[in-house]
Amino acid sequence: MYAVIATGGKQYRVEEGQQLEVELVGESGSEVELRPIMIVDGADVRSSPDQLTGANVSARVVDEVKGPKVIGFTYKNKTNNRRRWGHRQRYSTIEITGISG
Repeated sequence: MYAVIATGGKQYRVEEGQQLEVELVGESGSEVELRPIMIVDGADVRSSPDQLTGANVSARVVDEVKGPKVIGFTYKNKTNNRRRWGHRQRYSTIEITGISG
């Protein structure tokens, strides 16, 4: 049995016991409920909104990590206008604890 969930503007295929990194969803150690888009159980596929009423995917936030550093640079010709900046996105590592539906 697996599910497709939506969080942070992205979709992930998850199974029970799987760990993955998503955009920040909560504090470390907390329980979160994620919205399923599709649930597949063998040959049974549920994907319409009326089939998914009451379905949810529960997860536990394991840790908070930082992604790779992204370097940006802006430049304007002939005006001595230069700017260098960096960014590191923060992610939550979650572990899927249950799929119900």
